[in-house]
Amino acid sequence: MKVRRLFKKDVYLKECQAKITSVSQADGKTLVTLDQTIFFPTGGGQSCDIGQISGIDVLDVYEYGDDIYHRLDCSPQDLAEGASVSLSIDWERRFDNMQRHCGEHILSGIFFREFGGVNRGFHMGDDYMTIDISLEEMPEFDKITWEMAKHAELAANEVIWNNLPVIIRHFNTKKEAEGLPLRKVLTLEKDISIVCVGSTDNPADCVACCGTHPSTAGQVGLIKIYKVESNKGMFRIYFEAGKRAFEKMSRQYDTLTSLANTLSAGEDDLIDKFKSQQAKNQEVRNNLHMLKKEVISQEINAIKKELSLSDSSAENMQALPYKEYNLLSTDDLSAIARELSESIPKLVFLVHNPTNTVFLCASKDKNTPDCGKLVKENASIYGGKGGGNKTMARAIFPKAEYIPIFIDLISKHLK
Repeated sequence: MKVRRLFKKDVYLKECQAKITSVSQADGKTLVTLDQTIFFPTGGGQSCDIGQISGIDVLDVYEYGDDIYHRLDCSPQDLAEGASVSLSIDWERRFDNMQRHCGEHILSGIFFREFGGVNRGFHMGDDYMTIDISLEEMPEFDKITWEMAKHAELAANEVIWNNLPVIIRHFNTKKEAEGLPLRKVLTLEKDISIVCVGSTDNPADCVACCGTHPSTAGQVGLIKIYKVESNKGMFRIYFEAGKRAFEKMSRQYDTLTSLANTLSAGEDDLIDKFKSQQAKNQEVRNNLHMLKKEVISQEINAIKKELSLSDSSAENMQALPYKEYNLLSTDDLSAIARELSESIPKLVFLVHNPTNTVFLCASKDKNTPDCGKLVKENASIYGGKGGGNKTMARAIFPKAEYIPIFIDLISKHLK
């Protein structure tokens, strides 16, 4: 017996009674079919309804053949074929799907009417919703700009504000349905549902769909586009509809208000205030960069001076007592090591305390040790890792206490 799909007759029906026509099991869950159901199965890009059957949670609903299967979180022994059960859907989820799905219809219809954009893909996920628009009906348009998207958004919301009727017509054959001004060519041959937003003479949208929709466009509430991007020769429109659109805009407005308060700015001059703050920040970064260059230069000169006071002969090759740094970055120490390696006659250790990193640098002179080789042969003894070349290398250790031991080992080795 073919199941009666009550959601097709009344999408606002939240509860009903039904009789179980079969009980089976798959993947450790119970599958139930009914003589009639208010549960919409996954299909047409829309997720299924969830809810309860006689107090048992409905986890999934899907269609197979002429039947609709309800996947329940219970044992098959808890239900019996022929038993009467009570059905109740999660109305908040149902209405959310109705708002979003109808919103997609309205927006797709507007892109088609205004720009000849054909909807070639639709995603209605938990986190976001998209339509993929192909500009193929009006050759004067070759891309969807942000201004075009804003125009479509306004037109879509005008459909909502005018509270146009959303009428669902059911047809037995394709020929009967083709009498309507359809946005897309029909692919089904029979048992076709057409959703029409507005009058059939000049609809905002008219297309085949098996999903659930509100009876009026006003119930969609709001449509908000928030991103447009090119995708595989088409244009992907990111948007939200209904309560989700309102919640997203509320979050964004909260962020905007927080930013305005932080910058002591009003909404009208927020962007100018932000740009001004960016310019100030850039000036600070430039000054900091120049200051760092000066500090690095002074540090290089100080090390060179200290080396010049020591015995720099090849016969007395001893490591300079290492220098520790807390405020400079590893990039800064790398710059110091690079500069020193071009002119110093000895091996120098530079230690970056915050990251337990040791830089080794020495000149290219044949009598100076190979920094990369020293790291490769000795760092791993203390759990360190790293590498480099003859004139510069670095080693990173898991604990700070290993650094002086590592340096002492190399110093003794060089003696």
